[in-house]
Amino acid sequence: MFSLNDKKILVTGGAGFLGTRIVEHLIAHGAQKENIVVPRSREYDLRRQEVCEKVVQGMDVIIHAAATVGGIGFNKEHPGAAFYDNAAMALNIVDASYRAGVKKFVGIGTVCSYPKFAPIPFKEDDVWNGYPEETNAPYGLAKKIMLNEGQAYREEYGFDAIHLLTVNLYGPGDNFDPASSHVIPALIKKVAEAKRANTPFIEAWGTGSPTREFLYVEDAAEGIVLATEKYDKPEPVNLGSGMEISIKALTELICRLMDYQGEIKWDATKPDGQPRRALDVSRAEKEFGFRALTDFEKGIKKVIERYLADNAKI
Repeated sequence: MFSLNDKKILVTGGAGFLGTRIVEHLIAHGAQKENIVVPRSREYDLRRQEVCEKVVQGMDVIIHAAATVGGIGFNKEHPGAAFYDNAAMALNIVDASYRAGVKKFVGIGTVCSYPKFAPIPFKEDDVWNGYPEETNAPYGLAKKIMLNEGQAYREEYGFDAIHLLTVNLYGPGDNFDPASSHVIPALIKKVAEAKRANTPFIEAWGTGSPTREFLYVEDAAEGIVLATEKYDKPEPVNLGSGMEISIKALTELICRLMDYQGEIKWDATKPDGQPRRALDVSRAEKEFGFRALTDFEKGIKKVIERYLADNAKI
């Protein structure tokens, strides 16, 4: 057990959607609020080595949750940024952490690192057995660089670096910007706007046939903190809920929960992304006792309620 109660902890991306929850769960697990540092991107460009060397000084734990990331549309429009930003941050923060004597490094990876046609459910041992789905490949490969770097530094220097492969996250306060949002907030926003304008249909990307797995953001944060405390091995670990739902069924669920009676039109000219995504989550439960607790439909309701409350006066 790696105690958090006397550790100086740096959470990159700690002011973001996932990062704010990580900070809350760290405190719930005994970390002192005054010992948690959150570098803001407007002040600290983690793509620069000298910046990483500065922010990690005096830290015991690094949780690297910062990322340049978005949905399929964002990844298709910005493959260069998705690769360079994430690869540069990873290369610099891992190396700087080792050289500064950091005791534990926790890298937050992604399901996008898996091969396009990996067997279902995705097992961690398959992460290197093929090329990722094309629209997500630059982001997924950049995150795999962090996995490989952490393993290499562990092997050569004994550096305690672990890597977690998270599925698509969702929860209240998600990103609803249509230029960069993921599928759940994008659909909620579309349905809300269609209801407001009394539009008889919504348009959804692709065919609706691909499947996805989703993890409630609070569950993800708890899993990350449990791994920080209890996991110390080179192999990556999946963080997911163990569920699988088609985009068609997801869209129909959101329409039902929002009482939208209009038609769903599928734009097959838009990319579907990876055909299927579902994780084998047994390693996380075995190694550090993590199991997702949030019921999916209840979680979606919370996201909808928060979105409608935040936009009631708009």
